[in-house]
This record gives sequence, structure tokens and C-alpha cells, in this order.
Amino acid sequence: MSEIGTGTGAGQPLDGLREQVREAARAAAAHELAPKPPRASEVTLAQHMDLSRANIMGNVHGGEIMKLIDTAAGIAASRHAGGPVVTASLDQMSFLHPVKVGDVVQVLASVNDVGRTSIEVGVRVEAEDILSGRRTHTSSAYLVFVALDERGQPRPVPGLVPENDVERHRQAEAKIRREHRLARAEAIRRRRDQLDT
Repeated sequence: MSEIGTGTGAGQPLDGLREQVREAARAAAAHELAPKPPRASEVTLAQHMDLSRANIMGNVHGGEIMKLIDTAAGIAASRHAGGPVVTASLDQMSFLHPVKVGDVVQVLASVNDVGRTSIEVGVRVEAEDILSGRRTHTSSAYLVFVALDERGQPRPVPGLVPENDVERHRQAEAKIRREHRLARAEAIRRRRDQLDT
């Protein structure tokens, strides 16, 4: 069995990709951490939903939508960080309406707020009926990413500068979600500590 990234055995096809990621992380670490507006990292992905994405109900499988959400949010977070990021958590995922086979899905991702090494990205999913042109807001999600350095360790990210009231509102709500995540994690840690004693 070979070591990952050593260039021997099964790791060979991925070695070039791993080196590209390490180089991107080195370059990102060298960048100035000047604050950026949300528009600098916004992402829109569009995808036609075909039969290969259907569930047994004949709608698009929720996992397909979740994958698109993670992809769009990851691109937005990477743009903001200026380098590689990893998904740390899916803070909230709401399925509001089903997506039908034949719809065109648009996934809109935008950075809502940042911590020292983390980035919260909000995602809105809309399904468009091609024949009628009608669009339906089908899903929303909030994901948290962590920027990585060349050793795979968390690294600082640029600040966020909201430019309008909507972006300031999103940032304020993101701060509330962060407080809740931290409080929930602390409450769980305390509870587990009680069980261990």
C-alpha cells in the first residue's frame, strides 16, 4: 500500500492535482488579505436536469441538488479565499419545492460573512420550467468553508465588505448563525463531558 501523494502506487494519477492544490495554497497565503465585497466571489451555475438525476418519485433527487449547492458554494468560498477551501459544515438546508426532470436549475452562491479562517456562503436554488419560463425558488442553504494553507491547515481569509443593505442584512444574519453554531457545539461538548465523568 502506498502513501498518498508520494508518487507511488495508486496515488500517481492524483499527484499532479495535489501539487496544483498545494501551489494554489502557497500563492493564496502570499496574497494580501484586503477585504473584498460579496460580488467579487458570486457564482451562478446552471444545469439541465435529465432523467439520470431522477428519484423514484420522478423528481430530481435531493442529493443532486445538494451536490450542486456544495459545488457553487465551494467556488464562491475559493474565490473569496483566493485558494483552496474545504466544506466544514452544511449549516442549514431547506427543500421548499421539488425540482422536476426537464427543469433548468440555477444555483446562486454568495459569501455572507467571514471569520478568521472560515467563510459562510448562502445559496439559493431556482428551477426554471423551460416551456413556460416560470421560475420557482426550490431550495436554500448555508455552508461554512475553511481556507487551507499548503500543509492543509486553516489559514486567514480576507475580510468582507458589504456594499448595500441586502448584503449587510445577510452578514448580520450570518453572525447570528455563527453564534448559534458555536453555542450548540459548546453545549454538546459540556454534555459529553458530563457523561464522561
